[in-house]
Amino acid sequence: MAEMNRQGCQQCFEPVWRPRRQWHRSRLPAPLRDWLFYAGSLTRRVQRACPGPFRVEVLSQSWERPMHNEACRLGLRHARLALVRQVYLLCDEQPWVFARTVIPRTTLRGRCRVLARLGTRPLGAVLFADPGLQRDEMEVCSIRRGQALFDLATRRSGTRCETLWGRRSVFYLRGKPLLVGEVFMPVDGLWAHAREA
Repeated sequence: MAEMNRQGCQQCFEPVWRPRRQWHRSRLPAPLRDWLFYAGSLTRRVQRACPGPFRVEVLSQSWERPMHNEACRLGLRHARLALVRQVYLLCDEQPWVFARTVIPRTTLRGRCRVLARLGTRPLGAVLFADPGLQRDEMEVCSIRRGQALFDLATRRSGTRCETLWGRRSVFYLRGKPLLVGEVFMPVDGLWAHAREA
């Protein structure tokens, strides 16, 4: 019973992810609509939009329990560990995107073991270089201050906003799943570029 209460409490502090068809256009922030549903490599798009130097900063990479909603999305039992990688996509040393990738242990076999050794190399460079890459439906959510994902995304950025927007989808690399979530930081450069797009 205590375990159920703990899981239920954790779920209260997780955002609710919904597919595109469940979002009315007017409820999404106009400057970010195009970014939220962009089907190509987000890393490449940020690199193109960034007026200064671009780099990936690895915040953490470790074996841990995914959030409840992540485990459900990947079909993992709640207690299963996964490799969780968290990075910032930096433009001119300013975080534009916080990315959190959850990779099941069973995915890290064969050629996919490279996913555990990316270092500062962008994940998108590996994923979108594979001609057999498949991606399921994009989900979007608003992430509120106080939710675990908000705290993870803003821990080092010092943002004062109350809500962030994110997107996620499951990619299949050689048929093996990994969940990639991307949270857009409230920075002038990103939003300005979104308005021009």
